[in-house]
Amino acid sequence: MSGAARANTRVRDDIVRLVHRGLPTAEFASAVGRALTRAVPAEGTCVMTVDPATLLPTAEFVENGLPAPELLRLVEIDLREPDVNRWAQLAHADRPAASLSEATGGDLERSLRQREIRRPGGFSDELRVVLGGSTGTWGQLTVFREANRPYFSPAEVQFVSSIAGLIADGLRRGLLLGQAAADSDEVGLLVLDAADEVTMANQAAQQWLDQLDLGPRSGARLPLVIPAVARQARALAGPLATAASPDPRAARARTRTGAGQWLVVRGSMLGEGTEAPVAVMLEPARAAELAPLIVEAYGFTDGERRVTELVAQGLSTKQIAGRLEVTAYTVQDHLKSIFAKSGAGSRGDLVARLFFDHYAGPLTADT
Repeated sequence: MSGAARANTRVRDDIVRLVHRGLPTAEFASAVGRALTRAVPAEGTCVMTVDPATLLPTAEFVENGLPAPELLRLVEIDLREPDVNRWAQLAHADRPAASLSEATGGDLERSLRQREIRRPGGFSDELRVVLGGSTGTWGQLTVFREANRPYFSPAEVQFVSSIAGLIADGLRRGLLLGQAAADSDEVGLLVLDAADEVTMANQAAQQWLDQLDLGPRSGARLPLVIPAVARQARALAGPLATAASPDPRAARARTRTGAGQWLVVRGSMLGEGTEAPVAVMLEPARAAELAPLIVEAYGFTDGERRVTELVAQGLSTKQIAGRLEVTAYTVQDHLKSIFAKSGAGSRGDLVARLFFDHYAGPLTADT
């Protein structure tokens, strides 16, 4: 095994452990950036969380990056103006990652954001990766190098692409823990000690447990799925976890309640070492959250709301029509009404209005 391959394996193992540590989003983003740059050397990273329905950024966590005003201009360029490797394009590409040097054939100046923001800020090549999985897209990761540094290699791009789903799972877990800690009425949270005894449970967890079958096991105190997921989380977060381990997202299982509802059960460590407690989250199984409330501010109909979400994801009129099983003419009619209600003059303007009216605040706030 080559030195680069060994470095990639070590970094992947480290990120597997981070995913199952149950870290807050900011701490997780910082730790992933530090781990990743051991295999893919870089001067800085930026992790953005996004609304999974619209792919619009909701918060950012930067290590050695650009100041907030420049960051907002980068977002504006991505939403409104032609450029290469736009997030909406990457989200629908065969591979979720790409470097700026690759997309421009080595001529970075072909990129508007490079000419206007990145080069004046002292940066050269960038590597972008969409962080998504079966539950939707949860973030965007940018890795960047300063001027006079080598461009990202195809092998580096491929490696980051290969761990995108793993990082996305870590972001998703952090968001769920935050919801559960805020006493969400949907996300159940159990904290188990090393003996799989429950030391804390929120109200939602109690309600879900009441609906789950203990099974025929003698002396069972919890449904089998709970300790099984907890023990897998310990195994994946422990020092013996390796790339040869089972699916690194395997501290997750789907189970059915007595009423027939499917739940997703996820386990994450709350500390290091085999004696650390494990957080087990129970969440109703569903597709990525749709119908963001922001579009209601414009008085959109249900059909207009769905079209807006797909426009924000970068789909064409034909693709939207196919997704919604309507004609292209119907989509165009919805767009005319959407533009009239929102005051937008184009698709890019519509998405930019949604972002700057409803999402930009967290990006300029302290994180």
